[in-house]
Amino acid sequence: MGPLAVALAGLALLDSLNVLNVGVVSAIIYDSRLNRRSPVPGSLTFITGVFAVTTIFGILILLGLNLLTDFVDVRITPAIRYWGGLLVGAVLIVLAYFPLTAQSPAPGWAMAATRQRPWLLGFVGIAVGSGQAPTAVPYLTGLAMLSAFHPRPSIWPLIVIVYCAVALWPLLVILALATRKTARAKRIQRWLVRSLTRYGPITVRIMFLCVGVGLVVDALLHYSALW
Repeated sequence: MGPLAVALAGLALLDSLNVLNVGVVSAIIYDSRLNRRSPVPGSLTFITGVFAVTTIFGILILLGLNLLTDFVDVRITPAIRYWGGLLVGAVLIVLAYFPLTAQSPAPGWAMAATRQRPWLLGFVGIAVGSGQAPTAVPYLTGLAMLSAFHPRPSIWPLIVIVYCAVALWPLLVILALATRKTARAKRIQRWLVRSLTRYGPITVRIMFLCVGVGLVVDALLHYSALW
């Protein structure tokens, strides 16, 4: 359970380097300052929408896999395990060579929503989360690891909830800094946003490459189990 927790924590931190989410929250904060209103309602509504969708998605996926294994007798053999690791590693290596664009400005539809009632941003969060959950490679990897762990921990729904909360920590930190009026808090907020938008994508690509190479090497070291 210890190695699984460490791996999931690393994946969640990797998943937190999401430039789009940072851009949307930064746009909400900026627009709120221009209109002299608190950024907390709109930002929290958006974050809650993303959190709710990603959490529900993960729980439903694991429930579906659990039902599938109940109806179909599936046994994970060493060959399946190492072939799966080899395939996932190759996919991660390929993804590492695809450039990820770091754009800090939020999309136009998000900017338009910030000028409406704050609760509308919940739907923006739901839309963003619905697109991210099925395509987030770290999140899907974490769900696969959790589903393959035997026996599955009885608190696995709590693990999914904690994972999704950790993946959103930069947004909460940025929002907390935005509520402070001091010049130091503003400097830290600007530095954090710039760092995430500048170094986040390249960090994700490097991690994809390292993890992918590790999985491929592990599978090749156990080549006898592949056949």
